[in-house]
Formats: sequence, structure tokens, C-alpha cells
Amino acid sequence: MKKKVSILIPCYNEEQTLPQLYAQLVQLMDSDNNHEWEIMFVNDGSNDGTLALLQQLQRQDQRVNYLDLSRNFGKENAMLAGFDHVTGDCMVIMDADLQHPPTLIPTMIEWWEQGYDDVYAKRASRGKESWLRKRLSLLFYKLLQTSSRFTMLANVGDFRLLDRCCINALKRMRESERYTKGMYCWIGFKKKEVTFEQGDRAAGQSSWTYRSLFSLALDGITSFSTLPLRISTIMGCIISVGALLYMLYIFITALLWGDPVQGFPTLAVIILFLGGIQLLSLGVIGEYIGRIYNETKNRPDYIVREHNNQRV
Repeated sequence: MKKKVSILIPCYNEEQTLPQLYAQLVQLMDSDNNHEWEIMFVNDGSNDGTLALLQQLQRQDQRVNYLDLSRNFGKENAMLAGFDHVTGDCMVIMDADLQHPPTLIPTMIEWWEQGYDDVYAKRASRGKESWLRKRLSLLFYKLLQTSSRFTMLANVGDFRLLDRCCINALKRMRESERYTKGMYCWIGFKKKEVTFEQGDRAAGQSSWTYRSLFSLALDGITSFSTLPLRISTIMGCIISVGALLYMLYIFITALLWGDPVQGFPTLAVIILFLGGIQLLSLGVIGEYIGRIYNETKNRPDYIVREHNNQRV
């Protein structure tokens, strides 16, 4: 029997890019008769014509499936919805903006058929991203690599092929605060790297602002590392030892040489410094407590409103 390949594509306001993407995917599927194909679009609360276009594609092509989420849950949860509903022996995850070239999929499938469970695409370049965004992205990957207890892949996104065993492992991880790029590394399995030149968006603008990227980076660090908490502990120890030594210094100089203790300026600087460190430490602790709070509510990670023209 032919093995089935699923292609998972999260969508958020991708009305302009979907026709071009679908045309390229049809060309790919029609040229490969050795596999069954499934395209799973996940509409993550788009407010343009994305849903209407997906409904039309599904009616005219039985290989197309789609999920319409009840609101915008974010890309991480939209991908989880796809994990739960794809039916293939393997799954290729890609963006809808054509920055991930469909022409790389046959190469991924070749490596998969040679026994690799996770064939991930590493960027040879990052397209026309701004200099600041590139530097911040590389800095984040470096920070995450040094703070995690397992190997994190640098400059690697969601564009990859996953075997069914990887899909099942990811489906078991029902975290509310998700950082899927870290989960790919955490689950292990046999991995293979392929490189590609990241293209530019075919149309429209990216929905990833600096604020949303910072939030995603914070989720990644707090999900896979306790380093911020450890840094707060180390800073507290250093400041306590420093304060003790400074107290001894003031006591000895005042007792032996009669030096007067300096007044308000020194005291004000020390109080402000310690207050800032305390607030920073409380903020770090608050980030972790907030994530614990979200996990304990045990709400569903997404809600499906419509599946293949059928209301759920």
C-alpha cells in the first residue's frame, strides 16, 4: 500500500498567498504517484477571506482538508490542532507564505524513507529580514542553547517532516504554554538536516511583530530552562555576600580610624539597586507562576468551529 503524506499549513490572514501555494502543492502531488497526499489547512481565526478560499478548495479537491478554529489561538496551538487531525504516515509542516519552498518536500520524503524520523530544514539564509531581527533571532537561539539541558537546533523553524511516531509523541504533550520548536528537540528520535534558502513572503505582511516574537522567546526559555530562576538565586547570594563585606568594612573603619559613615547618597543608591534586583527577581518568578496558573486551569488548547464544511 502507498504511504500517506500529510502537509500541515497553519493559516492566519493568508488569502493572498494561498492560491499560489495551492498551485505549487498540486504540481508536487500530481508529479508523485508513489504516495497518497493530504493537505491539512488550519485557519487560526483569520479575519479576511481565508476561510472562504479553504472551503472552495476543499469542495474541488478531496485531498484538501481544513480546520476552522473558533478564534485566533496562535500558531503553536493551531499546529497542535493539525497534529490531532492529520492522518498521514508522515507530516510536513510549512508556512502558508511560500517562505518554505514545496520543492524541498521530495528531498525530505527521500530521507524519511531511508529511516529518519525527523527531517528538519535549516535556513541557509533568512531572506529579507531586517538586520535587527536577524541578530535578535540568532541571539535567542544561542541563549536557549546554553540554558537548556539538551541540544536545541539553531536557526531551525517549523519547516520539517515528522514520522508518525513523532506526531504521536507531540500529541501527548498537552502544554498550554507551548514552544513546539523546543518540543521537536525534546522528543528525540532520529533526525536529519537539510538546508534551504528561505524565500520572501509572496504577498501581505508577517503577523509576527517584535512583541509577539519576544513573547514566543519568553515561552521558549521558561518552557525548557530554569536558568532565569537560577540567575536570580545567584544574584541574591552575591549581593548578600557583598552587603556583608561592605558592612564589615564600614564597622572596622569606623571603629579603628573613626571614619564617618557616608550619608544619604550612598544609602539611596544601595536601596534603589536592591529594590531593582528584588523587582526583577519577582518578575522572573511571576513569569513561571503565571505559566503554572495557565496549566492548572486545564482549558482546551483550541476549539474547532468547522471541519471540512461541517460545523463541529
